[in-house]
Amino acid sequence: MATHFRISRRIPQKLTELGVSLTAVVEQAQLPVGFFSQEKIIATTEQLFAFWRAVEVVSGDPGIGFKVGTEDRVERYDPAAIAALCSHSFLDALQRMARYKQLTCPEKIIVSSSHDGECTVTFEWLLAREAEPKALVDLCLSWILSIGRRGVGANIAPLRVELTRDPEHQEMLESFYRCRINFRADRNALVFRSTDLDRSFVTHNADLVALISPQLDAELDAYRSSRTITEQAKSVMKRLLAGQRPSIDEVARQMGLSSRTLQRRLTEKGVRFQQLLEDARRELARYYLSDSRMELNDAAYLLGFEDPNSFFRAFQRWEGTTPARYRKKQSADTQIRDYSPSLQA
Repeated sequence: MATHFRISRRIPQKLTELGVSLTAVVEQAQLPVGFFSQEKIIATTEQLFAFWRAVEVVSGDPGIGFKVGTEDRVERYDPAAIAALCSHSFLDALQRMARYKQLTCPEKIIVSSSHDGECTVTFEWLLAREAEPKALVDLCLSWILSIGRRGVGANIAPLRVELTRDPEHQEMLESFYRCRINFRADRNALVFRSTDLDRSFVTHNADLVALISPQLDAELDAYRSSRTITEQAKSVMKRLLAGQRPSIDEVARQMGLSSRTLQRRLTEKGVRFQQLLEDARRELARYYLSDSRMELNDAAYLLGFEDPNSFFRAFQRWEGTTPARYRKKQSADTQIRDYSPSLQA
C-alpha cells in the first residue's frame, strides 16, 4: 500500500485559475514553504486533509470541490483518467479508476452492488485518523460523476448522494448532483441505479485503451511484485490495527489466502506472524507520534494495546525512549528541516 499521495499539478493550476492563493493555502494548512516546489508533490494523509481544509477557508467557496473536480479540458486528464474515459461502460471506467488508484495513494475506490438494483461508490482513506474535509469529498464524488456524465454523453444523476456532514448548502448540492441529498449519513457515497453503470460510453476508444492500459498495468504489476509476502501482510495488519490485534486468520482472509498458506509462506521467509505484527505496530507508532495532534492514549488504543501503560512499555522497548520524548525530538528535527530553506534563501 502506498503511504503518501501524489498530488497532480492540475490541482494547484486549477486553484490558481479559480483565484485561490496557493501561498495563503500553504500558510493556512501549515505546510512546508516549498510544498508546491517539489518535483513530485507528495503529501501524507494529514497534509492532504490540512490542505483541503485550508482551501475551504481561503476560497470561502462552498462549491470549490466541485469546481476542481469537474475538469472540462481532457488534455489535463492524467493517463488513468483518460483510460477510464475511453472505457466501454461506466462500470468499466469505475473499475479501471479503482485499479489504478493503488499506484498513487493510500486510498481505495469501492464499488459495491446490492440486491435491490443499487450500486454504491465510496472512497476509503486507508490511513485517515479524522473525517475527510468536505471540499475533498466533493472533489472525489464530483470527479466520479463527471467521468460518468462525459462518458455517457448525458447529464446522468445518482439515485441519491449520502454525506456525513450536517445539512448545509442543500440547494447547491442538489443542483449539481440532480438528486436528493441524505445528510448525517454513515458514509460519503454516490448511489446509482445498477443499470446506469451498465450504460455504454460514447467516448469509448479501444485503440487508446490498448495503448494506455498496458503501461499502467505494468506499473501496477511491478508495484505488486516488488512487495514481498511480509510487506503485504504488514500492510494488511496496519489497516486492521484499529483498537484490536488482528489474528492470522483475519490477515490471511484479507490477502485472499488460507491461514495455513500464509503461515507457511512467512515461515519460508524466516518470519514469525507475531514478530511481523510487532513490527507493524512499531512502524504505526512512529507514524502516529509524528502528528502532534494525536493523543498518546488514542495512539495506544489504535495500536491495539489494552491500556496506555502497555503501549509506553512496548515503545520504550522498541525505541529506548518514551513516546513523549520521541515526539519532542521528532518535532524539533522537523522544525530544523523546515527552517533550513529560509537560511539558504
